[in-house]
Amino acid sequence: MTVERIFDELGHFKRFQACLYFAATFQAIACGIHYLASVFLVETPNFVSTVPNITDILYGNLTASSLTDILPEFKGKGPLVVRTAEGEQWELSRCRCALRINPNDFTYDFDGNKTVKACDGNFVYDHSEVYRSIVTDWDLVCEKEWLAKLCQPTFMLGVLIGALVFGDIADRVGRVRILMITSICQFGLGVAVAFSGNYYFFVVLRFLLAMVSSGYLVVVFVYVTEFTGIKVRTWTSMHVHAAFAVGIMVVALTGYLVRTWWIYQIVLSTCTSPFLFFCWKFPETPFYLIAKGRYKDAQTLLDSIARVNGLECRLKVEELLEPEEKENGKPLLEELEGKPSQTEKKLSILDLFGSWRMAGRTCTVWAIWFIGSLGYYVFSLGSVNLGGNQYINLFLAGAVELPSYLVGCFAMDRIGRRKTCAPALLLAGVACMLIIVVPSDIEALAIALSMIGKFAIAIAFGLIYLYSCELYPTIIRSLAVGSGSMMCRVGSVVAPFCVYLADVWIYLPQLIVGILAFVIGVLTMLLPETLGKPLTTTLEEAEALGREPSKKSSVPGSKEAEEGLEMNQH
Repeated sequence: MTVERIFDELGHFKRFQACLYFAATFQAIACGIHYLASVFLVETPNFVSTVPNITDILYGNLTASSLTDILPEFKGKGPLVVRTAEGEQWELSRCRCALRINPNDFTYDFDGNKTVKACDGNFVYDHSEVYRSIVTDWDLVCEKEWLAKLCQPTFMLGVLIGALVFGDIADRVGRVRILMITSICQFGLGVAVAFSGNYYFFVVLRFLLAMVSSGYLVVVFVYVTEFTGIKVRTWTSMHVHAAFAVGIMVVALTGYLVRTWWIYQIVLSTCTSPFLFFCWKFPETPFYLIAKGRYKDAQTLLDSIARVNGLECRLKVEELLEPEEKENGKPLLEELEGKPSQTEKKLSILDLFGSWRMAGRTCTVWAIWFIGSLGYYVFSLGSVNLGGNQYINLFLAGAVELPSYLVGCFAMDRIGRRKTCAPALLLAGVACMLIIVVPSDIEALAIALSMIGKFAIAIAFGLIYLYSCELYPTIIRSLAVGSGSMMCRVGSVVAPFCVYLADVWIYLPQLIVGILAFVIGVLTMLLPETLGKPLTTTLEEAEALGREPSKKSSVPGSKEAEEGLEMNQH
């Protein structure tokens, strides 16, 4: 694959690529922000159904004259006993009220008759932790509780559709156009969410926001992969996830500082707005330009890279093409300009299953995407329910990803993609099983095991983006990543419902994630290794991955990177 020569000649990660990379990954912070923002947007504080004119309150041995004073102590267990100015005594709980019939004294315990009525939409909320969320503004509790729980799955459904749609469009119209459009829409829709007047506008705007956020995240991985050389590709692709993790930490910090949901949403949406001032200067990738037959644009780009990197550009586009694409020695830029490469044809998602070999590969890759996302969001969304300070827990859930990507990068470059991904999934499965057997009263150990599980699953989740890029050729690379991301979003849609299964059995989410992670970890060992291999251009080259043409090509895993570099030089 001769296009990889660009990086040998012009640098694998010099000034030009570094500027593009850090700008593109800066905007990826916004994706992490919007994906996890609902943790506090739809947070449900302590609340109770209320009656008017309350003068006295009893809760166990506690007394008060205002519901706002007693609610921080109210955990939903047992009723609040109140007395009104008219002398009535009520037992208040979260979704119902009971009127005591002919009480003698104002005491907490009562054995007489009661008249029970369902809540009529009058609630009082505890504002000590959450001043305003969409739950408190629109009373999404009791019979409307399912609407609040539907917000995150609906958002992830938008992520699923956006991953598939934008991944396909990026292969047709280019990576840069999608990056610009999705960045502008992320900012506009993010701010618009803060001004949604009701729940239904909120859900629709968040759904559209999910589509464009997913579109950016899918395409930016392809973009940075096609602009960086094989020597640094592992690090650059993995650390896009580090920007996503920073976004999670920003959510935790902003949620702690800002307790009003619409101000919180505006702050989060404007964090990465400076990116909009220079994203329109981004160039298209050399891989895409050559694959589409835009050879003059590709040559201009090569000249620009050389100039910014302080090098002399001796590389010509015609040197990057396969021999059959050079016609009779005629001037390349005159003869072939505007003609698509012979490797380009109209491809669809069905081409990912073009042979039994590719079908098996695609199914395994999709399974990794699925469990990576399911485990990632089960650990992330469940972190606020581990006990202790929910803001610190979410911050730690994001912070633990940063060392996981460093460990993942070292392992991927030394033992390979396959031998890093499989053990990571197996470790996540073991962590889930250990959480089940840990006594419930050892809270710190449960948190530690959860962070180990998040650490391991983050390695696999971060690795699969790069692994997918390397397993598929240029002509369907964005589609492959987009379809994989679609399966990833199926996992993220399922994740909130998986977390809700804790109501059936508190450890059921961990049991599901643990079993799936272990099984898929074993299947991962069947994938071909791509360490040190150049990016492929055609389906035939991609299908040949893992096949050894001769005994000479079978080298120990530690030498694969060196062999890949020799292929580039040839």
